[in-house]
Amino acid sequence: MSTLSPGLRPPADRPVPPEPRTSVSPGPRIPASPKPRAGRFRRAAARLTPADRAVLWLYLLTRISLWITAHFARWLFPARPGAREAAPVLAPFQRWDANHYLHIARDGYFPAGAGPWTSGWDNREAFFPGYPFLLRAVHTVVPDWTAAGLLISFVAGAVAVLALARIARAYLPEDAAGRRTAALFLLSPCAVFLAVGYTEALFLAFALPAWLAAVRHRWALAAVLTALATTVRVSGLFLAAAIALLFVLTAREKRDRRSWRAAGWMLLPALPPAAYSWYLHVYTGDWMAWKHAQERGWYRTFHTPWEAWANTWNGAFGHTQSTGYALMYQAELLAMLVGLALVAVLLYRRRWPEALYVALSLWALGTSYWYTSIPRATLLWWPLWIGLAALSLRRPWFRTAYLSVAAPVTTLVALTFLTGRWAG
Repeated sequence: MSTLSPGLRPPADRPVPPEPRTSVSPGPRIPASPKPRAGRFRRAAARLTPADRAVLWLYLLTRISLWITAHFARWLFPARPGAREAAPVLAPFQRWDANHYLHIARDGYFPAGAGPWTSGWDNREAFFPGYPFLLRAVHTVVPDWTAAGLLISFVAGAVAVLALARIARAYLPEDAAGRRTAALFLLSPCAVFLAVGYTEALFLAFALPAWLAAVRHRWALAAVLTALATTVRVSGLFLAAAIALLFVLTAREKRDRRSWRAAGWMLLPALPPAAYSWYLHVYTGDWMAWKHAQERGWYRTFHTPWEAWANTWNGAFGHTQSTGYALMYQAELLAMLVGLALVAVLLYRRRWPEALYVALSLWALGTSYWYTSIPRATLLWWPLWIGLAALSLRRPWFRTAYLSVAAPVTTLVALTFLTGRWAG
């Protein structure tokens, strides 16, 4: 990846020419009617470049492909053998963590006085409130909970992929950089999680524009967007650390005291997690209740990195798990190796903030009893997809090799999730 210019600025919006004046006949003045929403939509669409439209078109095509896969999955893989009626249309999307978010949005964190002290508790406080809060808001307009979650992911995914493409165009000189990065990202093995009721799409819809604002030195906007990201996932704190490091490096390079005036904005992203911890403390008496819920429900107790690797290796190849779970652990190990290689490349290229972001993510995921959800976390590592795009632009054979491997794996992972067989 090429070095990003510190002074990079977004292109100015094209000015809209004033409307020509027309003569009017004498008579009473009629109040101007409000501008229709369609006009606002057209003006917003006019700000999209042809490259942006190409990326959004690609995004829509991949969504259609996934919806077709979900439709066939509910017919080919019924929940009961010999079933003569397919599952409801949206049933394939309401799986695993999506149910946790639905329960939080519908019932709150501690319904009817239930909590960690209740037998059979589902440890829902492990999930940050940003997504459930938005899900409840959208549900007031979209009656079906699953459809509301899908709508959030659909819109958020479009924002995220558009921001990713713009970041790629800022890093790479090739004209096709944004489109290529979006293609590799949308066809990545775990891309199904961008389209279901999970937090990846919403997190990236805040995190990627935050990073884009940071590289353009718009620190206040970057801080606000990062704060929104921290309401969705704890990974937002890793992003905040990376943006803070970028701010320090930029301020030191400029050697101007005025450059440090925006330093206070770097503290803003810590406020939402602090507020959530305070809320949990009020109900449970535990400031770290979200972390302890993860420990109870997902074995995220601290272990050294080598212990976590050994336990995951044993689950993958020690014949202690069923074949499906063993394959999941193999994917976890592979994703960890990809992450470590990515950090090494970023350090070699002196991309310190990006390296810090990915390294913090690996540390959080790689110090549990065993690895969990690292393949999904690759979706959040935007330097990975930009780096792969850069490689494919320099080496055309790599795109063919990547798609030949990613296409079947992506389809397999999507079917695994949509048929209720996912466990990571």
